[in-house]
Amino acid sequence: MSSSRVDTELDSPGFGLLDYAVFAAMLAMSVAIGLFQSVHKAAGRSEVEDFFTGGRQMPAVPVGMSLCASFMSAVQVLGVPSEAYLYGLKFLYMCLGQALNSLLTALLFLPIYYRLGITSSNQYLRMRFGRGMQLLGSLQFLIATLLYTGIVILAPALILNQATGLNMWASLFSTGFICTFYTTLGGMKAVVWTDVFQVVVMLSGFIAIIIHGTLLVGGVSEVLQIATNGSRINFNDFGLDPQKRYSFWSFTVGGTMVWLSMYAANQAQVQRYISCRTEREAQWALFVNQVGLCVIVSSAATCGVVMFALYCHCDPLKSGRISAPDQYMPYMVLDIFQDLPGVPGLFLACAYSGTLSTVSTSINAMAAVTMEDLLKPCLTGSSQRKQILLSKALSFMYGASCVTTAALCSLLDWGVLQGSFTVMGVVNGPLLGAFILGIFIPATNKSGVFAGVAVGFCLALWLAVGSSIYPPTPQRMGVLPTSADHCLSANTTHSNTSLMDRSPASSPSDPKQSSQHGLQDFYSISYLYFGALSTSVTVLVGLVVSCLTGPTKRASIRPGLLWLDLEPKTGHVPQENLGEPESQNLTTIPLSPEKSEEKEDILLIRHEVRKSGSDL
Repeated sequence: MSSSRVDTELDSPGFGLLDYAVFAAMLAMSVAIGLFQSVHKAAGRSEVEDFFTGGRQMPAVPVGMSLCASFMSAVQVLGVPSEAYLYGLKFLYMCLGQALNSLLTALLFLPIYYRLGITSSNQYLRMRFGRGMQLLGSLQFLIATLLYTGIVILAPALILNQATGLNMWASLFSTGFICTFYTTLGGMKAVVWTDVFQVVVMLSGFIAIIIHGTLLVGGVSEVLQIATNGSRINFNDFGLDPQKRYSFWSFTVGGTMVWLSMYAANQAQVQRYISCRTEREAQWALFVNQVGLCVIVSSAATCGVVMFALYCHCDPLKSGRISAPDQYMPYMVLDIFQDLPGVPGLFLACAYSGTLSTVSTSINAMAAVTMEDLLKPCLTGSSQRKQILLSKALSFMYGASCVTTAALCSLLDWGVLQGSFTVMGVVNGPLLGAFILGIFIPATNKSGVFAGVAVGFCLALWLAVGSSIYPPTPQRMGVLPTSADHCLSANTTHSNTSLMDRSPASSPSDPKQSSQHGLQDFYSISYLYFGALSTSVTVLVGLVVSCLTGPTKRASIRPGLLWLDLEPKTGHVPQENLGEPESQNLTTIPLSPEKSEEKEDILLIRHEVRKSGSDL
């Protein structure tokens, strides 16, 4: 049994030489992949296009694994196990929300982006609503990505510093430097192939923790029995209370919308769809992504349940051995692997693999958005060499910005998982609403979409700020009980710092709080609903304002911009024309004969037809 191990406090938690060697080997491999891709360029392709889309020749499986890794950062590696520890295995309903998101993205959004042949998702907003909406979408994306990436870089560095003694600033700057280095050199191909390697590292770390932790507890049956007795096997939570942090409905409704804002309206993901050879392969990439997400989330949640079985009688947070829930995972790794040098280094590699994949994705996506949405009108006639140098300079600049933002994000007082999802919900939620209005509601006009995005963003920001000022109590969120009754060396001065023991100061039994069911109750809703609310309000306000100010006539909308127009596949080259010797034919169809302020307003739908996969 593991009680003897957990009853003794770690004297000097830290990593040994072999642990750092394993970690350094992972970083060296990531850099090597970036160097290889920087010298291995696709012949006959535009350098700028190759840098941002991999020459649109990427296979489905590595792209799918890259999609999976993009948002499976160290935030999830450290955050999901602690959430499963505190809230139980119902966290696995997240996989259902992710599956619904993948299905909706593959069927409704991906065909639009792929057939337009765009490099930036915000180019769609320009085609549909004009230059102003494109700039607003680009600005929102850059802000959201900088904040999200800052949390991704800072959170694991801070947590591992507190739990292991690893220097926080050294880890922060090394992470930012390495990501910036291989992304600047190798572009999209470096990002995709390093993501593949990093997914393998993440899964290896989880598997090692699950196996060794289960053996220490006494076997699978013992883990399940302890978890059941501790209410951690709780799949029957179908309550409709929106204040409960996690439930079936918060994951299937709120979670689906959060993931949809990440996958359907986020440049970091759209950039991968269009890097595939064909639309069908892009859809297969989403399927591979879904399988990977379920495996990683299930592995992380299982780690949380094994962790509860190990510490069911001696909770590290309640005993004062750690100071925040996000430190559960590093503490457990150092505890159970203290006699196995090198394995804690695998966990460090696991956590930072997630960080590297997310940061590199963000850097490349922000550079692509800046080039395509902001600078391209000023680069008419410039050489490809100058454009590729500018693209690499942008990657370097955004890498430095991400590290700077990470330092500023230390002022946020959120858990890493909640913080990252809140940022995406607040900023990407209204942006998803804009894409829904443009793709599915022909009547939407410019005034409607601007009004909808403004109201949706204000609502989401109000909720995020309010929930920070008036956080919900643990009872409202549904935190499950923990115990420190058998901690022989428990730090009693910290014994009242657990989540459940903090509650009396702000308990609902307080007369003021029990009689108040207004704004504070509204602020207490699960953070997973923030994005769903902002998206819904954006769509509703956009539709109402469009109807009041004169709806857009469907006939005036350029072909290829509405999902309803996809079935005829306008401009698609018939199958019998595929017998040409060339590997690729380009058919261009002018979308609008109208005059515009810039040449780029005469946009073309590019249909790439290849022998290997034109059956869209």
